[in-house]
Amino acid sequence: MKIGMIGLGRMGANMTLRLMEHGHEVVTYDRDEENVKASESEGAIGARSLEELVQKLEPPRTAWVMLPSGDPTESTIMQLGGLLEKGDVIVDGGNSNYKLAMRDAEALADKGIYFVDAGVSGGVWGLKEGYCLMVGGEPNAVKQVEPIFLALAPEGGYAHVGPVGAGHFVKMVHNGIEYGLLQAYAEGFALMHKADEFNLDLHEIASIWRYGSVVRSWLLDLTELALKNDDEFSKIRGYVEDSGEGRWTIEEAINRGVSAPVMAISLFERFQSRESDSFAAKIIAALRNQFGGHKFFEEAAAAEVNKEDDAKQSAGEPAASS
Repeated sequence: MKIGMIGLGRMGANMTLRLMEHGHEVVTYDRDEENVKASESEGAIGARSLEELVQKLEPPRTAWVMLPSGDPTESTIMQLGGLLEKGDVIVDGGNSNYKLAMRDAEALADKGIYFVDAGVSGGVWGLKEGYCLMVGGEPNAVKQVEPIFLALAPEGGYAHVGPVGAGHFVKMVHNGIEYGLLQAYAEGFALMHKADEFNLDLHEIASIWRYGSVVRSWLLDLTELALKNDDEFSKIRGYVEDSGEGRWTIEEAINRGVSAPVMAISLFERFQSRESDSFAAKIIAALRNQFGGHKFFEEAAAAEVNKEDDAKQSAGEPAASS
């Protein structure tokens, strides 16, 4: 099958390679010319514009958009809508909001162009291991693209989960769950890191938990890899971004009346990680000083106070800042 791949970042470039390994032809386009040249060197057919990409595909055409959610994806879909013809398919494989997918599908339907939303999980390991695909769309449109889905996914890793929007909705919830799993591992290893009296080897513990333990998982495999090199791990700053899906998951839980405290707290913990000097903590310290005369600490003394508190808490004593 011949398909157009728009967006050659880490995911799009690797997906292109996997498709070609499975015998498919891929026409590639990216705003970065070097990315297009790199794909051509691997055997792809390069295009220097969306117009050229469409021209190099034969009807019924399939164009896969693998771009960041929001305007990059939406503007590209809009452009493709003016270039493609009745019976062609646009696949959005980015982490777009499912509501946008439903809106885009409705707009394209007036032109007879199909829209398929494909939630994709697998990250940089997808080239080797395959990508889990959660696909939403009209059955005939999904069937048209199915050879591509089967090539990208490992055995058992692809499903047509429902109508348009369902793919991105399921991927959104998937990422909300991922937030909670990551937070649970993070808290557990942070607790063991603080147990100085045992001098625990966290890499060794991550390693043995992968065999027979009820908490074994691919994320634990990656934890073991991350802890393997102390020099590399020590360079990582504890600052965690969120790409949007966690927020949307919590919004949906609120709107649908579903209790989701683990996912909500894990999202808020990501916000907290970005505050090296928390304004909220400053407010608490100031208020405690106002109502109770509790002393507060200036910036220069903060590091020493934290060390003192850690020592007291390890001995079971109340910290100065409690």
